[in-house]
Amino acid sequence: MNIRPGIELANLSDIGCQRTENEDYYCYAEPEADEDFQKKGRLAVVADGMGGHEGGQVASGIAVDKMRQAFLNGSAEDPHEALLAGLQDAQAAIKEYARENPELSGMGTTCTALVLRGRQLYFAHVGDSRLYLVRNARILRLTRDHSYVGRLVESGIVRAEDAEKHPQRHILTAALGAGRDVAVDGAEHGVALLDGDDLLLCTDGLWSVVTEEELETAVSGNAPAECCAALVKLARQRGGTDNITLQVLRVGPESQA
Repeated sequence: MNIRPGIELANLSDIGCQRTENEDYYCYAEPEADEDFQKKGRLAVVADGMGGHEGGQVASGIAVDKMRQAFLNGSAEDPHEALLAGLQDAQAAIKEYARENPELSGMGTTCTALVLRGRQLYFAHVGDSRLYLVRNARILRLTRDHSYVGRLVESGIVRAEDAEKHPQRHILTAALGAGRDVAVDGAEHGVALLDGDDLLLCTDGLWSVVTEEELETAVSGNAPAECCAALVKLARQRGGTDNITLQVLRVGPESQA
């Protein structure tokens, strides 16, 4: 698809070094009509499936497809409402698929999604895939992990710098497809972006083996496509124990956004 002026985009997904299937999924979408684009903006999503090879692939695929459909075809013009609608649709669809296919019981997925409308950023997420903002060579994590270790960090029991290496870091406390209701975090009101800001969406196959300082250096020091390739290479050099997926969006001049 053609990407309208205003951003530079790159994305990459890699199976890693130890998995036999890629259970990650991602997408980028824009409405075809210019009028709809002005109202809705741009969508980017990453999802990390769980529940066995087939179950994880199915769950992450459903999540991304439902997010895309809610964004492109839904009636909500408010970006936050569109993101919430997509997550709710994904939750229902994953649970229904699992009911119809009992062998996939327990399937689920993380899902982190953003909408960029002009210079305003909106985001929502479930699970431990992450969204970072890199501005002026400084990195800021915008999402908080829905995980057991995330709760320990918030409670002051575990230091943030130790969380990425904690042996129980992969235990999620929220995911699409799990539980009756979906627990969503995000920015209800738009976050103002600046020329040159970078947005990084990634699954834990990247952030669990690459430090935030290394993420910041790669993002701010390279074009988005070069950044994606460099970070996947680094994650694989560190063992590549999980699938690795990321998207990088660089905000262009304001006159083009």
